[in-house]
Amino acid sequence: MSHCTDIAKNPMFRFLLVLTFAASVAQQGWTSMYTNYAVEVVNVTGEQTGIIHSLREVPGLLSIGVILLLLVLKEHTLLTFSVILAGTGTLLTGFFPSFHGVLVTAVIMSFGFHYYEAINQSLTLQYFDTRQAPLVMGKLRAATAAGSLFIGILVFLLSTVLSYHWLFITAGAIAMAGGIWGFFQKPASAAIPLQRKKMVFRKKYWLFYVLTLLSGARRHIFSTFSIFLLVSHFGFSVQQMLILFILNNTINWFLNPIIGKAINSVGERLLLSCKYSVLALIFLLYCVTESTTLVAALYVIEQLFTNFSMAIRTFFQKIGDPRDIAPSMAMGQTINHVSAVILPIVGGMLWMIDYRIPFIMGIGIALIALGMTQLIRYDAVAEEAAA
Repeated sequence: MSHCTDIAKNPMFRFLLVLTFAASVAQQGWTSMYTNYAVEVVNVTGEQTGIIHSLREVPGLLSIGVILLLLVLKEHTLLTFSVILAGTGTLLTGFFPSFHGVLVTAVIMSFGFHYYEAINQSLTLQYFDTRQAPLVMGKLRAATAAGSLFIGILVFLLSTVLSYHWLFITAGAIAMAGGIWGFFQKPASAAIPLQRKKMVFRKKYWLFYVLTLLSGARRHIFSTFSIFLLVSHFGFSVQQMLILFILNNTINWFLNPIIGKAINSVGERLLLSCKYSVLALIFLLYCVTESTTLVAALYVIEQLFTNFSMAIRTFFQKIGDPRDIAPSMAMGQTINHVSAVILPIVGGMLWMIDYRIPFIMGIGIALIALGMTQLIRYDAVAEEAAA
């Protein structure tokens, strides 16, 4: 109970909570409408959607640039800029209904969202200890779900009277308002250890890097091809997709805080083992099912287990130098997106041969990640770090 009380009193918690909500409105607003918008209005092909998703992940690959920006900006200030940029990209999407227009606005939104992700992770691990951080991550994930749920319901209600153009404007403007609010806040504390303002790449963090890389590879097969499967192969409408997003985020709103508590109770290794075992099975079922009901259920379950990835970052907090958190989270975002730039393009071309191939790749990635998860240890790395 004392942990929860301390968390609530920390001004950084409220700051992160509001900006997390705002960022999720921008990202989920874009995600919930993009595929239908791209298929129905822009008429993109499977290969083109692979290109869009690959280039959309380039900003994640460039997240290491956060370190350079921190030479001139404080982390919480950069976080507010990032949320505003994400909102701007979403707002502009409907103005440019073409392949190149969607591509450019997706990259703008992505720069904001990925920089927000890196800084949000960094501030969480800096301002909350190893017992508090999983709880805070769970609450922030719940805020993400709440923001996504809010924009999902709003878009669902407005989609019958507004065009995609105005729906994108609505989502983007709400996110930008949250970022502007952040400029008037002062959540920083002088008691936090100063972060290294240079790239950090250490041998003792190798398992964190590998797990981050594999998590990114699996996640981007999901974010690119699972949604595309529902729309292009099973013919889900924008309203049906919004219902799924609403269901997903309602479940995540309630369960994410429980996932945070579970990290403290059973540890990162067990949670990640469950995650990758289930996801391998889900990818297999994507390959064989023709049931609309089953594929929708698989999508919801997959989204839930994806939230277990917060355990990778809490694992780093337990083995890492407190001064390495900011550069390491930026490095983690970059590593996470190495595969993201390649997999959607390659997967898009393979999709044109057989839509099952990207999901077969996902099975292999999940099984490799499951094996690497078994190597999670704390004592040996902590002793090395202390030395």
